[in-house]
Amino acid sequence: MTTILCIRKGDNVVMAGDGQATLGETIIFKSKSVKVRRIGNGNIIAGFAGAAADGITLIERLEAKLEKHANQLKRAAVELAKDWRMDKYLRQLQAFMIVADKETSLVISGTGEVMEPDDGIIGIGSGGNYAMAAAKALYDIPNLELETIAQKAMTIAGDIDVYTNHNVIIERI
Repeated sequence: MTTILCIRKGDNVVMAGDGQATLGETIIFKSKSVKVRRIGNGNIIAGFAGAAADGITLIERLEAKLEKHANQLKRAAVELAKDWRMDKYLRQLQAFMIVADKETSLVISGTGEVMEPDDGIIGIGSGGNYAMAAAKALYDIPNLELETIAQKAMTIAGDIDVYTNHNVIIERI
């Protein structure tokens, strides 16, 4: 598992993910795993938690949907979720995704859910609830940049969750 955190204020969005990769209870990489990346001509950020190959497969499938639907994130996400739920091969994938552009932040799951948070804060993965709670606590502090909130929240998640480390990658739109 891992931790992916997305925070939105208006049209400013940051997504953070740690770099640890595990196989069962064994840490394989402490800092080299990249689980947050830009897609859709760089205008969309995607992050995944779960099996790495499954997450990469889902990002590739989402990119294909974005191309088909003129980079309309909500439409592409719904189409991916439908395929993920209905397709015999895709149903076996063990991952969750967060995707965000200037207007929308979404969680996509293999059971067909495409969810948008009310407050613009989403966390997934083994440390997702810790990171999300920390981000919510820091969110309204005046003059605190989104990157700072994300970094502090991910540090807290890394301190608590054994499957999350402090090597964080942050992307901003």
